[in-house]
Amino acid sequence: MDEAIKWILIFLGVYFIILIVSNINIVNQARAYVIERLGRYYTTWNTGIHFKLPFFDRIAKKVNLMEQVADFPPQPVITKDNVKMQIDTVVFYQITDCKLFAYGVANPMAAIENLTATTLRNIIGELELDNTLTSRDLINTRMRAILDEATDPWGIKVNRVELKNIMPPKEIQDAMEKQMKAERERREVMLRAEGEKNSAILIAEGRKQSKILEAEADKQAAILRAEAVKETKIREAEGEAEAILSIQKANADSIKMINEAAPSQAVLTIKSLEAFEKAANGTATKIIIPSEIQSIAGLAASAKEVFDKQV
Repeated sequence: MDEAIKWILIFLGVYFIILIVSNINIVNQARAYVIERLGRYYTTWNTGIHFKLPFFDRIAKKVNLMEQVADFPPQPVITKDNVKMQIDTVVFYQITDCKLFAYGVANPMAAIENLTATTLRNIIGELELDNTLTSRDLINTRMRAILDEATDPWGIKVNRVELKNIMPPKEIQDAMEKQMKAERERREVMLRAEGEKNSAILIAEGRKQSKILEAEADKQAAILRAEAVKETKIREAEGEAEAILSIQKANADSIKMINEAAPSQAVLTIKSLEAFEKAANGTATKIIIPSEIQSIAGLAASAKEVFDKQV
C-alpha cells in the first residue's frame, strides 16, 4: 500500500511539474497573444515570459504585429465609359489592436479582400479609361483612406494600397499601342521640324552677323582711307604753304637786300628792261609796258630822228 502511494505521489509530482512548465509561455518580439479566461477575453500578452493558469486560461489567438502584405488576385472592374478590365491590388496593413483583431471580424483577410474589391469597383466606375491609366496615385490614396476607415473597428491599420497591374482588353491594348505609335511619330515630326527651323534660324543669324561684320569692316576701312587722304592733303597743303612761305621769305629777303644796297635809277631801269624782255618772249598777245619804259623808248626814237636829219 505504501509503495502504491509512493508511485502515485511521484506521478502527481511529475504531472504537476509538466503542467507548470507547459503553462509557461514566452512571447517573441513583434508578437502578441490574446488570452481568454473561462471563455472570455482576459488580457493580451506582449513580448516576454508569461504564465497561464491551467484549466482556466487559454491562448485564443496569436497575433503578428509586423506590417504584412496581402496580394489579392485580379478583380474585374468596369470604367465610366464601359470598358471592362482586370486590376489586381496589393494591400500593406498592420495590426494595432489585438483584441479588436481577434473579436472584430471572423475572417479578417477575406473581409479586407472583399472590401478592396468593392472599393476598387466604386472608384474605377467614376473614372474613364484614360483617367484610370493615368491616376494610379489618386486611386491608391482614395482606396487607402476608405480601407483604413473601414478596418479601424477590426484593429487593422491600412498603411498603403497599390494597384499592381491594370489589364485592359486585348483590342483596347492594340488601340492604345497604335495611338502611342502615332503620337511618337507626331512628336518625331515636330522635333525634326523644330530642329530644321532652329538650324535655318541659326544659318540666317550667321549670315546676318557676317554681313554686319563685313559692313562694319568696310565702314572702318573707308574711315581709315578718308583719314589717310585727309592726312595726305593736310601734309601737301602744309608743304605748299611752307614752299610759298619760303618763296615769299626769299622775295622779302631779296627786296630787303635791294633796299639795303640803295640801287640808282639807272639800275632800276635796266632791271625793268630785263623783266620786259622776259615778258615779251612769252606767249601773251598783249603786253603792258610800264611808263618808265615808254619814256625811254620815246627818248630813243627822238635821238634816232635827230641823227637821221644830220646825215
